[in-house]
Amino acid sequence: MSWFFWHFTLWTSSVPSLLLMGLMGKLGLNMGLQGVQTKTCSRWGSPSNPGLFLDGDIVIGGLFNLHYQTPAIDHDFTQLPHYKPCTGLQYAPLQYMYAMVFALEEINHSKSLLPGVRLGYHIFDCCGRPPWAPQAALSLAGGDSTTCDFTNDSIEYGEEMRDDHPVPLIIGAASSITSELLSKILGPLSISYLSTCPCLSDRLHYPNFFRTIPSDFYQARVFAQLAVRFKWTWIGAVIEDTNYGHTAIKIFQEETQNSEVCLAFIETVNMESIVTDARRAALTIQASAAKVILVVTWYTNVMELFLQLAKINVTDRQFLASEAWSTSGDLLQDPVTSKVARGVLGVAIKSSTIPGFEHFLRGLNPVDRPSDVFLREFWDTEFGCHPGASPLDSYSTSPLDSATPPCSGTESLDGVQNPFTDVSELRVTYNVYLAVYAAAHALHSLLSCPQIDSITLNSSTCSSPAHIKPSELLQHLNNVNFTTPQGEMFYFQGADIPAKYDLVNWQNTPEGKLKLVLIGRVDGFDIHLNESAIQWSTGSNQVPTSVCSDSCHPGTRKTNRKGEPVCCFDCIPCAEGEISNKTGSLHCDQCPSEFWSNAKRTACVPRQLDFLSFNETLGITLTTAAVFGATVTAAVFVVFLCNRQTPVVRANNSELSFLLLVSLKLCFLCSLGFIGRPSVWSCRFQQAAFGISFVLCVSCLKVKTIVVLAAFRSARPGAEALIKWFGPGQQRGSVCLLTCIQVIICATWLTLSPPVPKRDMGFQGSKVTLECAMVSVLGFSLVLGYIGLLACICLLLAFLARKLPDNFNEAKLMTFSMLIFCAVWVAFVPAYVSSPGKYVVAVEIFAILASSYGLLLCIFAPKCFIILLRPEKNTKKHLMAR
Repeated sequence: MSWFFWHFTLWTSSVPSLLLMGLMGKLGLNMGLQGVQTKTCSRWGSPSNPGLFLDGDIVIGGLFNLHYQTPAIDHDFTQLPHYKPCTGLQYAPLQYMYAMVFALEEINHSKSLLPGVRLGYHIFDCCGRPPWAPQAALSLAGGDSTTCDFTNDSIEYGEEMRDDHPVPLIIGAASSITSELLSKILGPLSISYLSTCPCLSDRLHYPNFFRTIPSDFYQARVFAQLAVRFKWTWIGAVIEDTNYGHTAIKIFQEETQNSEVCLAFIETVNMESIVTDARRAALTIQASAAKVILVVTWYTNVMELFLQLAKINVTDRQFLASEAWSTSGDLLQDPVTSKVARGVLGVAIKSSTIPGFEHFLRGLNPVDRPSDVFLREFWDTEFGCHPGASPLDSYSTSPLDSATPPCSGTESLDGVQNPFTDVSELRVTYNVYLAVYAAAHALHSLLSCPQIDSITLNSSTCSSPAHIKPSELLQHLNNVNFTTPQGEMFYFQGADIPAKYDLVNWQNTPEGKLKLVLIGRVDGFDIHLNESAIQWSTGSNQVPTSVCSDSCHPGTRKTNRKGEPVCCFDCIPCAEGEISNKTGSLHCDQCPSEFWSNAKRTACVPRQLDFLSFNETLGITLTTAAVFGATVTAAVFVVFLCNRQTPVVRANNSELSFLLLVSLKLCFLCSLGFIGRPSVWSCRFQQAAFGISFVLCVSCLKVKTIVVLAAFRSARPGAEALIKWFGPGQQRGSVCLLTCIQVIICATWLTLSPPVPKRDMGFQGSKVTLECAMVSVLGFSLVLGYIGLLACICLLLAFLARKLPDNFNEAKLMTFSMLIFCAVWVAFVPAYVSSPGKYVVAVEIFAILASSYGLLLCIFAPKCFIILLRPEKNTKKHLMAR
């Protein structure tokens, strides 16, 4: 407990001089004090700071802060023994002191612990003033009690008041800073009951120090574990501006650095400026989004903080309390606290019971203890009367002694209810009790000898009560191991004991007040917590939320905000094909190749097989276009068949026209082979049918163009024999030859390296494209290249015959048709290469249908128009006209 830290700056300037003067007085050194008037030197601790004394074979020292008052240190050190007396007797430390007295009396009556040895005590009140603790400790460590006179150049000793010896061990001190200073300057063997600084665990710097209260390291770690457990990632902190507060918050940050717990703010408070500091901290709490506030400071500071929060109506914060105020009765009973501090979750010093202690306290009476100045002052304060005369009345610190009436003698503590007589939850009191028993067991071990004789007493393995060496007692303290009267094992781990705490909760009662409820315990690093028993600041069992940013839901991931703590972030959805199935994911995971993310990006689902089917809109459209084209071609074929004797049909070899119509129908129908789920045979059939059908079609056009040119040339003188080379047999043979070349190319390609069905994973999406993969690009290129070669030759020939003088020049129609054909297939190549998934197939089907429709319409539409709508022009005379 470090509420005493704030005195340190006032004390540091005076302690060295005080100690130097005291040491010189103890050692009887002569010194020249020029200009100093004659003064009387008295024992430190008497009479200006009274003590409680009991002689014994072994005397144990005790340091307690029984009084409290903000000191006003007089820097005139010549007035050292004449500080103003302390005021304000504190009931809780008074109970601590009597716990030491009770434990020593209990041990003195024990037949098993230190039999035949009587323990005494020298207890001093440090009064909460920094210089007094070293004074008292030095007095206990020196052991002699003298009075002396300061003269101008010497120190003369007066009559000795008591012939005693230095105490081998001190129970105290009551604050970490006092324990640090005593250990470094005087180095007494001490067992503290209230010093919690983690620094005191360092055996190298504090080898003579022990304590019966856990180090603050464990308390700070408990706060860190609670923050992680309840997912509080955005926490505010109000700490005391001393080592107590700064050490706690440093440990808290170290323990949570890998758990993404951030501090929204850290406000410091000082006792000297608590009103201003508390107001500033309250405004910070109000402005912050943090709903959980960690408060590590003394309870008087917390009271002012709660007062300031109540003024600005901040009543919805969840407070985490350090052991310095988590069990404060003053806060629990204050009506302002009940509005602000509902649901406080605190770490408290482990409570226990001391059998017989309540009976002992209620049996205390100044009549039985006339030399107990503290009990007399308590009696004066509690009952408003002055006990009977005492030899120490002249040294009494109570300002009421002269103003209160004498007591009747019937006063008793049997019915008194106050913090002094309350033994329902002994915390620090029990630590004092343990410290005394630890000292007693170490002394018992030190004084226990195999044979009690003169030889043994003089040996190095055994000591006598009159000759106890602190170094030997230190070794036995390190090895202390005993069972307390409560049945618990007690031992030291270095300077510390195993960390044990109570977890407490401030809950509302039906009367509107707050009560302290035990909701768990801490054993070392393990927390045993009954979460269902907690009443939170919201008044319900629902854990409050305290975050800078809400957790990212599954399907999203965190992205840090630039320049802000890691607890403040944004949530962005996972990309397609990635998922996050946990809350607060930092990254999205890529789905396996055969899977894809669902719509919410929370799970990977198998990809759907995607291909151009007859059931989808695109497939239905292309199928309709192909069937319609084949139907129109068939209709044209019927028209031509019915009018096969007419000049329009017979012109330019009607046999080739019928063959051309058949090939066009095959072109339309072959496109249907590209629609549907690809299979081994469909992949082979579609490309072969496509290649052969178009070569047959273009071959017919090429031969027809050659026939037109030959007929035109044969009309010239001397060219009659030219037409003989292009008779019907030659025409059929040419078409067959050109088509067989394509058949050979397709057969070779499909035999050596045919297209195969394949799942295309390259196109990212929720579907897997099932397509016919070109294992051999060379084979497919030869098929297309051969068609292109024939088309280019046919286009060139048609272009040459476009201006023949006949009235009905079919060469013009073939020129337009081949231009359309070539344009379609030139555009096909880049479109085919860049199209994704099933659209590759759609592009190829479109090219087939577009080129087929171009040939059908350009070549046969004009003829059908004449046959069906202008029959008067379907004459040889009209066709031969120029």
